[in-house]
Amino acid sequence: MKITKPILKQSVLGGLVVLSLISIVFFSFTQNKDKATEEDIKAALKEAYDKFKTLKGGKNADYIPYLAKVDSTFYGIVIVTADGKVYPMGETKYEFGIESISKVFTLAQALQERGGKVVMDSIGVNATGLPFNSVQAIEIQGQQPQNPLVNAGAIATVSLLEPKNNQEAKWAKVQKNFNRFAGRDLKVIDELYKSEAATDQHNEAIALLLKSYNRLFDKPAIAIDVYTKQCSFGVNAKDLAVMAATLANNGVNPLTKEKVVDPKHIPQILAVMSTAGLYETTGEWMFKVGLPSKSGVGGGIISVVPGQMGIAVFAPPLDKAGNSVKAQKTIEFLADKLKLNVFTARN
Repeated sequence: MKITKPILKQSVLGGLVVLSLISIVFFSFTQNKDKATEEDIKAALKEAYDKFKTLKGGKNADYIPYLAKVDSTFYGIVIVTADGKVYPMGETKYEFGIESISKVFTLAQALQERGGKVVMDSIGVNATGLPFNSVQAIEIQGQQPQNPLVNAGAIATVSLLEPKNNQEAKWAKVQKNFNRFAGRDLKVIDELYKSEAATDQHNEAIALLLKSYNRLFDKPAIAIDVYTKQCSFGVNAKDLAVMAATLANNGVNPLTKEKVVDPKHIPQILAVMSTAGLYETTGEWMFKVGLPSKSGVGGGIISVVPGQMGIAVFAPPLDKAGNSVKAQKTIEFLADKLKLNVFTARN
């Protein structure tokens, strides 16, 4: 079925309304919250770790050989507050593949370089309701990627970044952006990158399909390689918590004090995380937990509490949608214990 221009226009306007409403909710409800004390955070972390460290269920991603070999018993939690306090628990130094969590930070870069309207018009911000690597989702809604946090949208987001037709220069800018979010130099896990590149045929097909619909804005080979590399960054739980806390701190890294992204883009980033951060189960996540979050098949999940903290949990076994089983339980517990749900008004 051909999608007419009026329907597309309505979809874009509807997306803008949704973004605006979610942004208002985040930044009106959270500003009046009582912030958790240091004692509260430490007690909740220990309770969560003890409660879930032996939790069974799920399995490592096995379609990428490198991820299948990661020790499935690893479990780490880190909270970094907006004022730079760091609270670690468990395995927080092991470097694992950032995977789809990386999509959040190239979205931030695209918003910074091109602005929200370009991202909205070129990619879209609505949830697909389908798996993260779905081709069908592209066809259903006007031959558009639909969301920067699914594979099609993430590849298109990379293609939006400057400069065009220059893989080396584009990658250098992406790497610098990630380093600023983490507050340190991140390295690509070479074995993971090679493992992903060798099994990347589905994403290559997505890139070519997008190109055929004029929804890819750089050479497919460049977009795919940069996207694959960014997914192969090695991070530990502290790195991810710092990156999440940078979003919680209005775009300023709480450890380095460097402004990484303009404050005006933070509500947009968090809104998109709330539409597709945990793939097709995002609605259930927001219903139960109420925190803008993003998962990766490497076993990590980040959550952002605007104005308060970033949370990161690492535990490799995943559910069928590709989200860490243990990390979901942990963050749900912390959100309840510390009263972090952004949709709960506080007097």
